[in-house]
Amino acid sequence: MGPPGSGKGTQAQTLVREHGWIQLSTGDLFREHIRGGTELGQTAKRYIDKGEYVPDAVTVDMVRQRLREIPAGTRIVFDGFPRTVAQADALDALLREFERRVDGVVLIDVPRAELFARLGKRAKDQGRSDDTPEVIGKRLDVYEHQTRPVVEHYEKKGIVRPVDGVGSVEEIAVRLRAAAEA
Repeated sequence: MGPPGSGKGTQAQTLVREHGWIQLSTGDLFREHIRGGTELGQTAKRYIDKGEYVPDAVTVDMVRQRLREIPAGTRIVFDGFPRTVAQADALDALLREFERRVDGVVLIDVPRAELFARLGKRAKDQGRSDDTPEVIGKRLDVYEHQTRPVVEHYEKKGIVRPVDGVGSVEEIAVRLRAAAEA
């Protein structure tokens, strides 16, 4: 977990490469459904283009579809999900449905100014329409109000593992690897 621009996707890919785990990225799911022109994708796009979170019901339906494709016993790195306490509760229910559970939550912590710089660079490098300065600010505000409580939800369960998200990709990967394997 972490705010937009914290490196969740990059670091999740490192764990996937090193351990053979599956990355389940809601951002990737959204883009896949949008490219495919699915009803879920069209709904998601309307929210993404405004810098808002996609409604929980849409996100949970996409995650459920993806979980059906992942073999039992395969470890999953969730990237960008859950983003709300309601999604955390839905994830718990989904995982029970698939006889799985959350083993730990790695929280990548990055200061807001650094996040703006990273997301601005990403917008230029990748041409992403969801990374304008106005949308970046709104996404970070939404994270603080809606997703930060999810961290508290998992802290109550004693499974949050904080990681300093400032430094090179490699430095962060070392810290994240230690937290993920703890």
